[in-house]
Amino acid sequence: MSARAITKGLRIRLDRTLCDGFGVCAKHAPDYFSLDDWGYASLVGDGTVPEKDRDAVMRALMDCPVHAIIYMGEHRPSEDGVPHPEAHEAPEPDPNSDGNEAVWGFVR
Repeated sequence: MSARAITKGLRIRLDRTLCDGFGVCAKHAPDYFSLDDWGYASLVGDGTVPEKDRDAVMRALMDCPVHAIIYMGEHRPSEDGVPHPEAHEAPEPDPNSDGNEAVWGFVR
């Protein structure tokens, strides 16, 4: 059984392209966010947050003015003890598929 399968807590991701350097995340959860010389955040660790630190990290997530911290879900041990595949974000739909072609233009 992998360590990830038995880890309790939540997972987050930081989108550094959205960060505007407000520093709210590092104020609320300094063990999970560090600030560079210009005030932009970096995620400390792999984004796994144990239950004991959940409130501080969720406060950082909720208070981020540009929503640069992304909630990836909760990690709970499976009841059967068998690791299950992690959930992944669904791929974006193909905008050029035949099923979603938009009809536009002016009709006279």
